[in-house]
Amino acid sequence: MTNYARMYRFGMTPWERYGKAAGDSIAALLDREEADRSRPLGRALDLGCGRGQFTPELARRGWEAVGVDYVPAAIEAARSKAEEGVTYVVGDVTDLEASGLGTFGFFIDIGCFQGFEPEQRRAEGRGVTALADPGATLLMLAFGVTRLRSRIGGVSQAEVEAAFPDWEMLDVRPAETAGLGWPMNRTSPQWYRLRRRG
Repeated sequence: MTNYARMYRFGMTPWERYGKAAGDSIAALLDREEADRSRPLGRALDLGCGRGQFTPELARRGWEAVGVDYVPAAIEAARSKAEEGVTYVVGDVTDLEASGLGTFGFFIDIGCFQGFEPEQRRAEGRGVTALADPGATLLMLAFGVTRLRSRIGGVSQAEVEAAFPDWEMLDVRPAETAGLGWPMNRTSPQWYRLRRRG
């Protein structure tokens, strides 16, 4: 498992760099989520929200947005700049059922699933499923498998599907790599969009 607390401490946060580099494409993906829903949009959970880079955008669009991360320092930083309509919670995305967060119609994961071992990924899948409203969707960014696997834990589509067996894969599309820098621009990042069956 990636030591996220250490990565924050030393400023190694490629997911934040990605958010800055791919802001327009992330906005377009969120536009699609809105277009598929009636108002009000409902509740959205930002999995592994870190310092709250993406959670406020959900609230600005009309979601009741919650960000969860197990690194207290990251949540503290997120809370210090929290906007109206956003709640941040210290919690473990591999044990969401114990979080008491309620249910959600939309989940976003930008790099959280990435840092987990297979059993932790399955645990995240179980937790997200337990908190998902009928027809909920999940938007996930994950970097692909490369020769640098010892340094970057790549994710395949099969691994995503194995962790979310009660979800159907709606779409897989390449993510932008411009602005990522080496070695992340060699990882073939993908956006996965899934929907809870039933």
